Amino acid sequence: MIIISIIFSYSLTIYTVEFFGYDQFHFFIRQGLVGIVSIFIMWYFSMKDPDKLIEKVGMTLFIVFFLLMLAMPFLPAALVTASGGANRWIRLPGFSLSPVEFFKIGFIYFLSWSFHRKVIFQPKKIGLKDEVLLLAPYFLTFFVVVFIIAFLQKDLGQVVLLGLILVVLLIFANRSFKIFLALGAIALVGLVGLIIAAPHRIKRIHSWWAMVQDGILSVLPSWAEPYLRIDELPEPYQVSHSLNAIHNGGFFGQGVALGDIKVGFLSEVHTDFVLAGITEEVGLFGLMAFTTILFIVIWRIFRISRRVENPIYHLFTLGIALMIIIAFLINSYGISGMIPIKGIAVPFLSYGGSSMLAMAVSMGLVLSISRVVKDEDVKKKVKIK
Repeated sequence: MIIISIIFSYSLTIYTVEFFGYDQFHFFIRQGLVGIVSIFIMWYFSMKDPDKLIEKVGMTLFIVFFLLMLAMPFLPAALVTASGGANRWIRLPGFSLSPVEFFKIGFIYFLSWSFHRKVIFQPKKIGLKDEVLLLAPYFLTFFVVVFIIAFLQKDLGQVVLLGLILVVLLIFANRSFKIFLALGAIALVGLVGLIIAAPHRIKRIHSWWAMVQDGILSVLPSWAEPYLRIDELPEPYQVSHSLNAIHNGGFFGQGVALGDIKVGFLSEVHTDFVLAGITEEVGLFGLMAFTTILFIVIWRIFRISRRVENPIYHLFTLGIALMIIIAFLINSYGISGMIPIKGIAVPFLSYGGSSMLAMAVSMGLVLSISRVVKDEDVKKKVKIK
């Protein structure tokens, strides 16, 4: 997947390098260097004892990058890179760093470690009040994270991703169904509040609804149409060209480094819309091949999670797999118009040093944990005895 990303960082950026006057190998070299470092990180972590590595790295990522995200709004303009009116990257010599990409790994470890200590072994059948008090520290921590990421960095997509991971890990931490009903109600109210608080999110949802409303209204009662139909807004520009690129690719694609939609029509084609750009070049067949590789990786992580005996490692590897799945689904649903588009990178494929390095760290930690999994044949023999 890293090698594929390096190849397409060259083929998809033909218009971008011409428009900004970069060297034709600008993105290829940068992604290539990051890819080499990422492979080395995975190999290095895979050779380490997880009992000496996971806690140290996980807690460091959680604390350090939480503090960096908290400090970013107060850093001078020379040290940060803005996007959408918010500071999301820290500018370092030669590259920019997105703290939220690394914080996600630390957040998953923090939940895994803390759930093991305080949540997993608590009785499932306790009162709602007691369960809320039990989980209150995690809710407060998450609300702080929501404030930093959604309000200060204006990145609602990452909040949705972290919220889904929190909910699924709570399920595996043996919590009752009633707490999820309460969480669902709170999450719905909070999501609506975050959308209303940002005009650009309302505009984005209106634009998305203008594209999908015909299909949805066709199955709703006729009396609902006057209240829900929007006539004055055009279809989303980016999503329209994304769908055009996918359609233009057909089944086998236009060919690597070929394709028309990426040449000035579809911006961010090497980052947020990389799946659309890849599909135009290698078609649906190539997209299915890449998706298969990604889900083989996820399946392997689930196998490691199922076979490891340490509960913290079990929850952590499960969280990493969820992080990859949710990010992939949010991006793929967004570029196809099924949900409003969110700026979440495709794991391993999107151009960007922070995303690639963060994925390498998470995969390296999973590979380290795989060193202590029990062989399934041994488990079967133990059960027979």
